[in-house]
Amino acid sequence: MKKIVVIGSSNTDMVIKADRLPVPGETIIGTQFMMNPGGKGANQAVAVARMGGKVSFITKTGNDLFGKQSVELYNVENIGTDYIFSDMRAPSGVALISVDAFGENCILVAPGANGTLSINDIEKARSEIENACILLMQLEIPMKTVEYAAEIAAAKGVKVILNPAPAQVLSSNLLKNLNIITPNKNEAELLTGVKVTDWASARDAANIISSKGINTVVITLGSKGAFIKEGDQYHEIEAEKVKAIDTVAAGDTFCGTLCVGLSEGMTVVETVKLACKASAITVTRMGAQSSIPYRKEVM
Repeated sequence: MKKIVVIGSSNTDMVIKADRLPVPGETIIGTQFMMNPGGKGANQAVAVARMGGKVSFITKTGNDLFGKQSVELYNVENIGTDYIFSDMRAPSGVALISVDAFGENCILVAPGANGTLSINDIEKARSEIENACILLMQLEIPMKTVEYAAEIAAAKGVKVILNPAPAQVLSSNLLKNLNIITPNKNEAELLTGVKVTDWASARDAANIISSKGINTVVITLGSKGAFIKEGDQYHEIEAEKVKAIDTVAAGDTFCGTLCVGLSEGMTVVETVKLACKASAITVTRMGAQSSIPYRKEVM
């Protein structure tokens, strides 16, 4: 089985559900509290594992209870943990998440040890990256670390997939090493200046992103589905119709599933359809990793 390497963040999510999200200066009494393992990198690694992929996770945690619990959980999920580093000074990452009655959320993250995942750490994991078929990354770790890992992978012909979240400006040095990019509509707007609201505007944004040298652009549009630009081909993939209660980890489920499908030889269109189905299940459940489905559920 071909290996997928995920490099990214590991957090502990503290989630409060309420009827609506508070405005600045306001206190709202919530209805439910949960504490779950999270972080975009960890969520995507779990998604890969549950979809049946062979995955190794490169991250950094604090030398604390949250970090140790996270590693134990990754081992249970059959995720490779040989390159999970520990920071003796910084705490493990934490995310505070508010979710409203419609499943929309706002998130505040304290990166902790995620912010110290360094080029030196990546160098220690060089052979793991070079022997992968796909490298999947996000932007909750230092940008210079993401750029360095992409260079290593691209030099060995490893397919590099970037989920550009949270949204920020991407350097030409990073863009040139990407095979696939998977922004949501807000991230696509930041990258292009195009407000993405429908298929037509998604196509405009995809064209701009593609012009930066990326062959395949997949823009996720929430309840609408996903728009694909692959070379000079365009595809509109409709989402499954479900009642969303929590959108946390939907994008991470999508990215992890995308990688598994591609590693199995599926076309981009086939694997995006699979990823949309997996994400649809995720939004019907509360929590981050607790909401990510297994392959048998999607099929």
